Amino acid sequence: MLPIKIDLNRCNGCGLCEKNCPGDLIFMQDGLPVVKYPDECWFCGACRIDCPEACIQIVFPLSVV
Repeated sequence: MLPIKIDLNRCNGCGLCEKNCPGDLIFMQDGLPVVKYPDECWFCGACRIDCPEACIQIVFPLSVV
């Protein structure tokens, strides 16, 4: 499961998610964001904060006790 879900139907291709990701995990490809390194996601939400279309969702892993 990817930690970042991007609704590509809502995305306007602005690139703010790529610019704001501190881990450089998101790259723009053909005008749309692609999560290239999902296993390295810190779940910080920086990609989601300034998204003008609110198309990014952070999926936190389930904690197993």
